[in-house]
Amino acid sequence: MISVSGKKEADGNIVWDDLRIFLAISREGTLSGAAKHLRLGLATVSRRIERLEASIGRPLFLRQQTGYRLTEDGAAMVESAEEMEAAARSLASGMTESPEVSGRVRLATAENLATGLILPELPKFRAKYPQLSIDLVTDIATVNLHRRDADLALRMVKPDRGHVTLQRLGTLGYGLYVSDSYMTHRMSNPDTADFDADDFITWSEAQAYLPAAQWMESRLQGRAPALSTTSLGTQLAACADGVGIAILPHFLARSKGLLCIDSQLGIDQAIWLVTQSDLVHSRRIQAVAEFCRDIVYQHRDTLAEA
Repeated sequence: MISVSGKKEADGNIVWDDLRIFLAISREGTLSGAAKHLRLGLATVSRRIERLEASIGRPLFLRQQTGYRLTEDGAAMVESAEEMEAAARSLASGMTESPEVSGRVRLATAENLATGLILPELPKFRAKYPQLSIDLVTDIATVNLHRRDADLALRMVKPDRGHVTLQRLGTLGYGLYVSDSYMTHRMSNPDTADFDADDFITWSEAQAYLPAAQWMESRLQGRAPALSTTSLGTQLAACADGVGIAILPHFLARSKGLLCIDSQLGIDQAIWLVTQSDLVHSRRIQAVAEFCRDIVYQHRDTLAEA
């Protein structure tokens, strides 16, 4: 059942074809994209979404120069509309089994988890759910589930506000890493006490709040490092290329054959699965959440240990 609160009372005369338009725009992000997908004229698509908004009594999209973005009422309506879509497909094809999981899910996570953990396993997930589209958001610093920037997140920071459901899945371990070539040519004694400031690779000032950056600053004490960057991927590559010593997640450093010279930094982080509470019963959200739980569980030792 679709219900949207608002000041203007809806007339209740909702046409299924208008919901198809609504879903197409929510997935494509533009009128033209929806029109192309549905093989309809642009004017038809525009007219029908306006008719649906009139029936609901509230705007479902924010009209922006870059396209159409769901309002809170529109986002709340997606799940019910997709259930109707799935039921319609089931009736049309004469199927009796459960409707296929479909739609789009916005999953936010850190870039290191995205590239090193999620993407390698994604082909299997896509084979199981071919009608499910994943929008992977890696700019985790700007993602806020409270603002509906994402549907769920796999992150290392426990949210302290918002209507969300939390589950701790595992631990992401960090260590101090160096390449064999750097150790051979620059280090005579693998003792962190002997390292100079210009041996270290660290984060730029904008990321000074990160535990790894704070650990590095405690060693640098205001001195200039060998390199500072805004990207963990850049630090990983620089360390592998012999630029210097970096704090890296164990599972990423191991994949590059780097040498761990200190695994007891005290900055290991919990991995949290964070889901918008009003979406926890959504079949598409449940599918992605289960995918996240499975891959963290499968790699839990690799993620946590050096």
